[in-house]
Amino acid sequence: MADFGVTPEGFVVKGLDTVLAEAVGRARQAFGADVDLSPTSPLLKILQVTAAEDALLWQCLEDLYYSRFVSTAVGGDLDLLGEDLGVARRHRRASGEVTFTVSQAQPGRRYTLPAGTVVVTDPPVRAFHTTAAAHLDTATTDVTVAAVAFDEGPDGDVPAAAITGIDPDHRARALVIGPPATIAVTNAAPFTGGAEPEPEEDYRDRLLGRPRNLWTLDAARAAVLDVPGVTDALLTDLLGGVDVSQSYFNLFAFGRRRFSGQPRPAEPYFFDVVVAHDPYRPWRTEGAVTGVLERVTDALDRVRPAGVHPNVVQADHIDVGVRAEVVLRPGYDEQGTLAALLSRVAAGIGRLRLGGDVLYSQVMRAFAEQPGVIDVRGLRLRRCAPVFGRIGLGSVAYQEGTVEAAAGESLIMGPREIAVFQLDSALIDVAVSAP
Repeated sequence: MADFGVTPEGFVVKGLDTVLAEAVGRARQAFGADVDLSPTSPLLKILQVTAAEDALLWQCLEDLYYSRFVSTAVGGDLDLLGEDLGVARRHRRASGEVTFTVSQAQPGRRYTLPAGTVVVTDPPVRAFHTTAAAHLDTATTDVTVAAVAFDEGPDGDVPAAAITGIDPDHRARALVIGPPATIAVTNAAPFTGGAEPEPEEDYRDRLLGRPRNLWTLDAARAAVLDVPGVTDALLTDLLGGVDVSQSYFNLFAFGRRRFSGQPRPAEPYFFDVVVAHDPYRPWRTEGAVTGVLERVTDALDRVRPAGVHPNVVQADHIDVGVRAEVVLRPGYDEQGTLAALLSRVAAGIGRLRLGGDVLYSQVMRAFAEQPGVIDVRGLRLRRCAPVFGRIGLGSVAYQEGTVEAAAGESLIMGPREIAVFQLDSALIDVAVSAP
């Protein structure tokens, strides 16, 4: 007889057919083997109704069982588990479109507003960033691109015409717009979506594996990863211990010990935190946008013990690209297929974490599995030099320019590097040809 209910393999539901068959068996035992259980029998109809109710009860029991685990709970049950961990479900970030308009553009000059351009509203200031580049000139004086709020929540749901300009700090740091040209920005339609809860899978990922302790490596890393915009974090104890004069110097296993590693009284101790973040978010505070550095430091201050201080370091975000020739089947749209193909590659590389290598085989698989692709020729992976590292001391030597790997060769990332694949990167060179 099959096991139902809670089993070593999980919860096994007793289906309607099994419930009805058992009810029919009990009826024959109670009323005799010759009892009328034909399709038109009143007794069978009664058994079918009660069996349907019992089958629904089994389904409710299954839902109750799986609602106890973060990996399987859904809806309000997942919210209750998050409440138990002290992690509330976030809201989404409001999204919409903004229109840039150039006035007194100079002939022969092109004004580029890259993806990540920060635009703001009047006080109380709400900050947004674009997700695509806008190119303006004398022929194209206005361009509309998508934009997303920096912060989650309904405060980002601003009405039409609420966005009034480019953030002054961002303009001074990242944009070069020579006089007499001026660029205005506005939103023709409201921004929406900020009041909606974050997707269930995103919330589940934040809850899975969350530590229930304080003053530990896991708790500190969880606090960093919970900061909006942070994609990965690496915590290290480079000194190997607190007091170099002790016999156990260089044997201090930071990943397996608490922060309180016997420091001398009143002597501070530092550990390194390498942070990889969304490229659209500034590392340090710029105008109305709070920097990732300040957010991470504030989050760590709530979980670190006294006398133990973080040294927060920005990870090297390495631009990667690809060069290849793709052969398409007849009848497939070249531009649409190419866009879908690059999006597939970007999704795969976007799942990498600090130190994760860009594997040639995975990129080739993404190309080969794209519908319409017959063949891929001359595939080469590319990467830029580290952004901050100017001296090669690790496994990856510093290079002055773009590095193109040989055929079949993967891109090896250093422990503090993370691969970034942007769809508009100059490192992407994919040609499409017919068979």
